[in-house]
Amino acid sequence: MDQLFFHPKVVHLPMALAVLMPLVSAGLLAAWWAGVLPRRAWLVAVALQLVLVGSGVVALRSGEHEEERVERVVDEKLIETHEESAEAFVWGAGAILVLQLAAAALRREATARAMAAAAVAGTLLVLFLGYRTGEAGGRLVYEHGAAAVYTSGRSAGEALGGAAHDED
Repeated sequence: MDQLFFHPKVVHLPMALAVLMPLVSAGLLAAWWAGVLPRRAWLVAVALQLVLVGSGVVALRSGEHEEERVERVVDEKLIETHEESAEAFVWGAGAILVLQLAAAALRREATARAMAAAAVAGTLLVLFLGYRTGEAGGRLVYEHGAAAVYTSGRSAGEALGGAAHDED
């Protein structure tokens, strides 16, 4: 597998799903509530959330794998801030998956819908956690030169300065 830039490649899937899940899960719940879709349609939300959590874990692990390399050009504290945000994001997404699974498994319809509604609300929290994680990662790359470790031997300052000159 191509290890170069693996972390930046994989992080976009959980971020995209974090943006989509409030819309998808709210739509599925509304359709379930109105009787337009059967209850089992909620499993689409469960499956997508499972992909979000799984890809979030892969993104977290790939970031940990590249951490030492990036520490050569970026302060460790900044990397830890990003990592802690990512951990909160993955744990939050996992908690919402548990709520979604409970909504799918509960027999009592009113309780299942209430659990699904709580999960929908939770997807907004996961979206916020994902935004915070992405913002911290973007700062590492665009403000602190983390991408310089993947360039052809240039320092972070040279990489950032070169990027500015390339736009002229």
